[in-house]
Amino acid sequence: MAREIGVVSREVLLAGDGLSFLRGMLEGRHPGPPFADAMDFDLVEVEEGRVVFTGRPSPRFFNPLGTIHGGWTATILDSAMACAAHSTLKSGEGYTTLEMKINYVRPVMPESGMVRCEGKLIHRGGTVATTEGRLIDERGRLLAHGTETCLIFPAKAKA
Repeated sequence: MAREIGVVSREVLLAGDGLSFLRGMLEGRHPGPPFADAMDFDLVEVEEGRVVFTGRPSPRFFNPLGTIHGGWTATILDSAMACAAHSTLKSGEGYTTLEMKINYVRPVMPESGMVRCEGKLIHRGGTVATTEGRLIDERGRLLAHGTETCLIFPAKAKA
């Protein structure tokens, strides 16, 4: 069965805490985001302060040099690191990424196989969360890693 792809309303997004929302995506109660479907990666594990995505880099993401574009790598890392922060949100809180730093260690190729990207919370304060992420190939080799800072703020159901 194919999973549903889409966007939830702000009311649904803010109705519960961040961990419950992400678990709802994982369990199919909420749709997966369209960009992750387009990029061929999926959320596969969620707990407070930690998430895992898996993805399959393919030639459709090649840059002109014949390697997977760094934007694909940055996107899966951003997703994992941001969702690690998202998993700590209380009901009625929102967040946005303030900055992200990526270190590209090895080229990502279709031969990398199914990659695993883990995001972990480093620190959660009242208004700022910091996270880290690691992208690993199916042989256990580090491909890229990064850090991210997210701003946490009170969110309203209707803008």
